Amino acid sequence: MSVEQRPSRRRVLALGAGASLAVAAGVSQGASAADLPLLGTYDVVVIGSGAAGMTAALTAAAHGLSCVVLEKAATFGGSTARSGAGIWIPDNPVLRAAGVPDSPAKAAAYLAAVVGPEVAADRQEAFLAHGPAMLSLVMARSPLRFRWMEGYSDYYPELPGGLPGGRSIEPDQLDGNVLGAELARLNPTYLATPAGMVVFSADYKWLALAAVSVKGAAVAAECLARGTKAALLGQKPLTMGQSLAAGLRAGLASAGVPLRYGTALTELFVEQGVVRGAVVTREGATGLVRARRGVIVGSGGFEHNAAMRAAYQRQPIGTEWTAGAKENTGDGIRAGQHAGGALALMDEAWWGPAVDVPGNPYFCLAERTLPGSLMVDASGARFVNEAAPYGDVVHTMYDRDPAHPAIPAWLITDQHYRNRYLFKDVAPTLPLPADWYASGAAHKAWTLDALAAATGVPGPALRATVHRFNSLARQGRDTDFRRGDSAYDHYYTDPAVLPNSCLAPLWLPPYHAFRIVPGDLGTKGGLVTDARARVLRPDGSAIPGLYAAGNASAAVMGRSYAGAGSTIGPAMTFGYVAARDIADTP
Repeated sequence: MSVEQRPSRRRVLALGAGASLAVAAGVSQGASAADLPLLGTYDVVVIGSGAAGMTAALTAAAHGLSCVVLEKAATFGGSTARSGAGIWIPDNPVLRAAGVPDSPAKAAAYLAAVVGPEVAADRQEAFLAHGPAMLSLVMARSPLRFRWMEGYSDYYPELPGGLPGGRSIEPDQLDGNVLGAELARLNPTYLATPAGMVVFSADYKWLALAAVSVKGAAVAAECLARGTKAALLGQKPLTMGQSLAAGLRAGLASAGVPLRYGTALTELFVEQGVVRGAVVTREGATGLVRARRGVIVGSGGFEHNAAMRAAYQRQPIGTEWTAGAKENTGDGIRAGQHAGGALALMDEAWWGPAVDVPGNPYFCLAERTLPGSLMVDASGARFVNEAAPYGDVVHTMYDRDPAHPAIPAWLITDQHYRNRYLFKDVAPTLPLPADWYASGAAHKAWTLDALAAATGVPGPALRATVHRFNSLARQGRDTDFRRGDSAYDHYYTDPAVLPNSCLAPLWLPPYHAFRIVPGDLGTKGGLVTDARARVLRPDGSAIPGLYAAGNASAAVMGRSYAGAGSTIGPAMTFGYVAARDIADTP
């Protein structure tokens, strides 16, 4: 079992935060909680309506168990609804139907190489063994269908078992009318789809190139045609996380599983050493929801809890750089810890470089990979393969020599780049929003020296870095950081640029700089679980009746990231595993 890696002082702070749950709720474990107003009794109580929680509830219902989903927010879907909804599950039925050359042996070799020994082998095996069956159950019990994200490489395709063509899938288009009035409860997406278009995650790489690529223009036209067709048919087309969350919610509605909004977990109810329910607050009142068979915590991470992030994670850190749902404040993690659960990976998150624009930080994928861009630290030097998997880039930002900090880092481009490629949702050649410049998130200057002065990096160093990068780009080989050596590096690039689609020189003023901070899709540390998704104590024993999945649990991916969808794929799978274990346990 992995152990908590933070200093003891921080662990004490976190333990205090967990213990304060009972005080805040005005109740304590045992008899006093049992005296609270009873808000219902079910076989299974699920905390959270993201992918983990809704998959768990759908599985419980499929096995004949009565179930309720308790959701803190006034909306359903959590971070799942905000996401691109890539799902990484090797050797699944969708991949088999698409002819993807995967196998259990390849998947096991690859996951072991990516994750390493920190995550127990039986947990890795459980994920790989149950993922395909979970997906089959979801398709049988909901309107969801899925598509292979063809060409979206595994993040380390050169490792044993890695697939350059990728294992990631995403939800197919779903008509939101299937939910009726409940559709209004769907948590909004993180990044709005262009008006009138129906866009899949796999389309974005081409939309970024629509101004300079025949295929990019064709994909944009196809997205518009889908939107037009849906409008003519009176549909409310959903894709990505909106489709996944809505489809799971439709499955729960068909199964008769209630979802209670505005119901926040404050404490787990423990009776004679067994977790038997959840103490919740609803409309300012405290009550008890009893569980005959078990409680599954799928309440997400703690990305919006400033105190927990300060206690557990490296600095600088905060709550303003995350893309996670605002309700994710670690409630389930703290409740599980208070009930005796161990924690691990609390210093980790599903990291990714983010452009620090006002309001919502922009999780940066294509922009740092497209040719004609590079990243520098405070000294004006490159420090990383800009096209590397996003978690690795942020790890490198944090690991940078304090004498040359890379938080913030700067993404440097020129006008040639801006004339060719979409940046966030700003079309090529169009001006960037004025508030980006006012906030210092973006700078523009006619010389590199002026750009350096605006960003606070040394001018001679920046000029030398760009000169060196341009020389490498013309050769088509990055001997400094190997950008372009991996198949993954070429996913978000421009195939028209030769000899290396990742690399092009910066030469046309004005030059642009974008402030890069360590963003995330959510935290990835939480309650330690076993291969059956049971929450474990520090001594390795299981807490009877308590399960966890998704970002409320310590990730089966450990400190790494196997491919697009390594958050949602395991979240859904271990939600399924938890419900199956409850159904199979007398």
